[in-house]
Amino acid sequence: MPKTETYPRLLADIGGTNARFGLEVAPRQIECIEVLRCEDFESLSDAVRFYLSKCKESLKLHPIYSSFAVATPIMGDFVQMTNNHWTFSIETTRQCLDLKKLLVINDFVAQAYAISAMQENDLAQIGGIKCEINAPKAILGPGTGLGVSTLIQNSDGSLKVLPGEGGHVSFAPFDDLEILVWQYARSKFNHVSAERFLSGSGLVLIYEALSKRKGLEKVAKLSKSELTPQIISERALNGDYPICRLTLDTFCSMLGTLAADVALTLGARGGVYLCGGIIPRFIDYFKTSPFRARFETKGRMGAFLASIPVHVVMKKTPGLDGAGIALENYLLHDRI
Repeated sequence: MPKTETYPRLLADIGGTNARFGLEVAPRQIECIEVLRCEDFESLSDAVRFYLSKCKESLKLHPIYSSFAVATPIMGDFVQMTNNHWTFSIETTRQCLDLKKLLVINDFVAQAYAISAMQENDLAQIGGIKCEINAPKAILGPGTGLGVSTLIQNSDGSLKVLPGEGGHVSFAPFDDLEILVWQYARSKFNHVSAERFLSGSGLVLIYEALSKRKGLEKVAKLSKSELTPQIISERALNGDYPICRLTLDTFCSMLGTLAADVALTLGARGGVYLCGGIIPRFIDYFKTSPFRARFETKGRMGAFLASIPVHVVMKKTPGLDGAGIALENYLLHDRI
């Protein structure tokens, strides 16, 4: 499909920590990808202007069509990010950036659209058998927060994406260890959601809870400056810190429980898809982690879940891809 006057299109995938921008110069062809830290900019518009100034040599035409995937519920014109300080009006931002159309969607709606176009080599399968094409697909993923959505392919091939805020459901402990972790979190927060644990900051929270467990007083622990998701993961994998390994095992177990809960709720025989930047960093470990065993530990529904494949999304920029697909759907059909 040749370029048209609607290209280039400005795409963004905006999370709690980072904002990714790209220019779609032709269908599914995204160039000039940049990652900016949200905390470095007062507003979304400031970040967009900075990005466009960096890409001005690549821009032959000013983008007039744009699609932003944002990690927060979309409930009208006013948007307030859940995990960073940005707030904005969609219409005011459209005018400010001189756009003809600004489409703003939930980030996990974008993830769902991206999954609809993925190839086998974009995914790493963790157990299960085969997806049923027309059955619901469950999409969830830990990052700065925890996103959840549903993708349904209708019999005519059209797609329907159902956004959700499943990351904020109340966390349900599975065993005594998780009760201990939950109790620690409950002492810090009024509401302990799944996202409190199944996110980057969740790894730190799990570690803190486990470090206070009786019997671990003499176990080697991280210093305060080392308490980051990346260092906890690294120490877990190199075997120097058993408490870090227990933290990562607990994280994967909790994710297995939640993924199974979502799969059962949706009847997701189309598969479960895990997005976000955390799991691909330790994919080899994840394949043998407690995740899959916990996913199938659902009593009478164990056999139902055993057949459902779980896929880890390995593609680098699914949020941008999905934002572009959603915009194309809107321009063609006046709907996403």
